[in-house]
Amino acid sequence: MGRENESEKEKEEEKGEVKGEVKGRTAVLVDFGGVITSSVLRAFTDFGASLGGDPRLPLDLLARDEPSRRLLADHECGRVDARAFERGFAERLRAHGADVPAEGLTARMQAGMSIDQEMLALLGDLRAAGRPLALVSNSFGTGTYDGVDLAAVADVVVISSEVGIRKPSRRIYAIACERLGVAPEEAVMIDDLRQNLDGAARIGIEGVLHTSAADTRRQLADRFGITA
Repeated sequence: MGRENESEKEKEEEKGEVKGEVKGRTAVLVDFGGVITSSVLRAFTDFGASLGGDPRLPLDLLARDEPSRRLLADHECGRVDARAFERGFAERLRAHGADVPAEGLTARMQAGMSIDQEMLALLGDLRAAGRPLALVSNSFGTGTYDGVDLAAVADVVVISSEVGIRKPSRRIYAIACERLGVAPEEAVMIDDLRQNLDGAARIGIEGVLHTSAADTRRQLADRFGITA
C-alpha cells in the first residue's frame, strides 16, 4: 500500500501536479509574440485577408504545408535569415494563388501586432517583486522586438535563432532556467500556445495559458505577490 502511494506521488510529480508545489514556484518565463504583443494569429489572419483570398492561408501553410513548415523551422532556429524565409514563403503563397512580393513580407505579416502595455506593466511588477524573469521567444523576421527594451523587460533573453533551438523543444526552456539560475520546477511559463506550454511541462515547468493581461495577472497574483 505504501509503495502504491509512492508510485502515485511519483506520477503526480512527473506531471507537476503535487499539491502545494505551485506555491514554491518563484521564476517566470514569458513568450513575446501573442503575450507581450497582441495576437500573432490574428495579425497573420488579417494579412491573409489583405491578399483577397482565404484569410487563413498563411497560417494554414505554416501549419500544414511541409515546405512552409521547414522554412519556418529553419528560420526560427537561425539556419536561414529573414530574407531567405521571405523568398521561400512568398513562393509558397504564390503556389497557392496569392501573388505577393517577397521583400518585407514578414513585416507585412506582423503589421497588425502591437505592444500590450498591460503585459509590460505586469512583467514590471513581477521584477519589482524580485521574481527572476526570462523572455523565451521564437524569432520571426526582422524588427520583431523593435520598440521594446528587452533588457528592461527580463533578466534573461533567450531568442530561438540565437540559441539554435525553438519552442516547444524542452532544451530552450532548460537554457532559460539555467541562465536564470533556477530549476525548472521553480518556474512557470506564460505562452499563448498550448503546444509551447506542453513542451515546457516536459521538464517540470508549469504552464500559464495567456488569453489577456488581466487573466494572466489573476493567475499569477497570489503566488507571486503582485496585485490582481
